Amino acid sequence: MIWQGRTDRLFIGGEWVAPSSGTFVEVISPMTEEPVASVVSGDRADADRAVAAARMAFDHGPWPRMALAERIEVLARLRDLIAERQDLIARLVTAENGCPISTSQWMQAAGPRVLMDVFFDLAPQYPFSDLRHTPLGNGLVLREPMGVVAAVVPWNAPLLLAILKMTPALLCGNTVILKPAPETPVNAYLLAELVQQAGLPPGTVNVLPADRETSEYLCLHPGVDKVSFTGSTAAGQRLGGLCGQEIRRITLELGGKSAAIILDDADIPKAVENLRLASLRNSGQVCSNKTRILVPRRRRDEILDALTAMVGTMPVGDPMDPATEIGPMVSARQRDRVEGYVARGRAEGATLVLGGGRPGHLGHGWFVEPTIFADVDQNATIAQEEIFGPVLAVLNYDSEDEAVAIANNSQYGLHGSVFSGDDGHAVAVARRIRTGSVDINGAGAGFYSPLGGFKKSGIGREAAIEGFDAYVEMKSIGLPAAYAETFA
Repeated sequence: MIWQGRTDRLFIGGEWVAPSSGTFVEVISPMTEEPVASVVSGDRADADRAVAAARMAFDHGPWPRMALAERIEVLARLRDLIAERQDLIARLVTAENGCPISTSQWMQAAGPRVLMDVFFDLAPQYPFSDLRHTPLGNGLVLREPMGVVAAVVPWNAPLLLAILKMTPALLCGNTVILKPAPETPVNAYLLAELVQQAGLPPGTVNVLPADRETSEYLCLHPGVDKVSFTGSTAAGQRLGGLCGQEIRRITLELGGKSAAIILDDADIPKAVENLRLASLRNSGQVCSNKTRILVPRRRRDEILDALTAMVGTMPVGDPMDPATEIGPMVSARQRDRVEGYVARGRAEGATLVLGGGRPGHLGHGWFVEPTIFADVDQNATIAQEEIFGPVLAVLNYDSEDEAVAIANNSQYGLHGSVFSGDDGHAVAVARRIRTGSVDINGAGAGFYSPLGGFKKSGIGREAAIEGFDAYVEMKSIGLPAAYAETFA
């Protein structure tokens, strides 16, 4: 396959073409610290070619002019090809970013297929065309594709997030340029092969690995109509500002510092066990992880003991080992970043309960021990900034009102959890939390509900039927009354 070893081609216009750039990026295993692949990094000229191919496919190609049912049929072939290669996808993403294979199997590999099925189910329900008869006029309201979409995805869930963006964009009739992260470009090459096998028209999907400078050039290219970005809040702020200057449509899914509120009447063992994945999924490298654990002061010791015991049962090691629950950080830089926050937590006076260093039994790999800080001040750095690693901050509260206030004391508003013996009461508390999603006693909302955040966690929503909104422009056509009557 073209993505194995050294890859010196780009997927543009439905073909594997020689790049203008002579720059390559080494993909390094987070476990072995050795190269696993070498991938060409596109430059501005390559971005120009990708935009031209996507522009041609949108302006003159068949994809935007196909019926929705036809687009679903083609993309269903892609879904089937992804499903056939789930094991390969899981291993590939784990090799690139160190996600434990047990998590990769459902999150990285099965998740894209599930997402596509959700969008296939919802697309026929979406109001692409709506006739509105009123005394003030007869309006034909159309939701039309925006055009060329630049989809920029991060390294922590690369294929899942590519599908989260590409599927609704393509179903709406857009064409796409996928820009994978430099740490995880290899899975995007596999996706390009599957796109080609599925028979999408040339230029409908293009794949452009590139550095940040070229990525910005792509997003601001005059031939691009829409940018969909998932990444850090700092990068999103910069890109959002640049797109704002161009009045460029942009969706931002950014960082989080989500709170799990454990109420006084919660089932502590069940709540803590839920945090195994809710807080430490993908070794802590997920933006929606609940990394602030809010506990009633009188039950602080009980919860802390249970949390420490649970985290202590999570094996740290080779991400390809099915028993591993905590793998390495994606890069040496990310490990250094996490260790810097651990040092900051100590310096600011939080109580280090567990971890704080590197696993002694591992001689290589970018690992950080799962770490728990207790008695964390709500304004401390480790309670305010996204760490993106296996570091949990436990904060005490004395009243429910204080718990809600602490949960809302954040620049972020992506996710959250509430645990209580009374589901209805937990929902009432969840309504007071300023976040895009809240789980109740471990129950998530699922892909049929929109994903996204308040405040600096982003702009716009993804998934669900609302996920189509990001990829359409609305047009209103006034119809003469007699002509309007001809519409069913």
